[in-house]
Amino acid sequence: MPTLILVRHGRSTANTSGLLAGRTPGVALDERGAAQAAALPGRLAGLPLCEAVVSPLQRCQETVRPLLEARPELRVHTDDRIGECDYGDWTGRKLAELKDEPLMEIVQAHPSAAAFPGGESMRAMQTRAAEAVREWNARVEREHGADAVYLMCSHGDIIKSLVADALGLHLDLFQRIAVEPCSITAIRYTRLRPFVVRLGDTGDFASLAPREDPGEGDAPVGGGAGAP
Repeated sequence: MPTLILVRHGRSTANTSGLLAGRTPGVALDERGAAQAAALPGRLAGLPLCEAVVSPLQRCQETVRPLLEARPELRVHTDDRIGECDYGDWTGRKLAELKDEPLMEIVQAHPSAAAFPGGESMRAMQTRAAEAVREWNARVEREHGADAVYLMCSHGDIIKSLVADALGLHLDLFQRIAVEPCSITAIRYTRLRPFVVRLGDTGDFASLAPREDPGEGDAPVGGGAGAP
């Protein structure tokens, strides 16, 4: 079965503003995010990508644009199922304000029970994304063979939920996974089980240096802005 390359979008203006962008239209990459996207073709140069599947949101479309310009032969598809979680009434709000919402404790500790007011549940988010991957795996293998490699550009919570699915982890453990902006995660699917062969790889070890953690161990909803 194919190998899936999961790319989180580059750093966005919402990331740096501390906003939960969700499905808000018009959220672009910031200057650093644009630089991250420009570096993506070089980082992926050794991979024979056969397809690219992209979230419909602007920040993901902008992230893959340099890659598509470098590889005009690469077929690209937009798939709503790997779009951002629908955070409902939380969309567009400051993350610093949301940390005091009673629901945030559920999002952090028991996400399988979390449903955003006016939006979707985290369980539904994972289900639709995992179904999309399984359907694309079958399609890519059918059209390109079992050793094919393809790419999906999506969002932090989506990618974390797909990693949890691949590892056989309950969704309640997915907040223990971290994927920074424009990080690369690779999952090799086989007939019996998937193998997570890269996780949140940015190639930048500076992001591992100690830094203040105002959330006291909370996972950033939406994936966060990454290293300063």
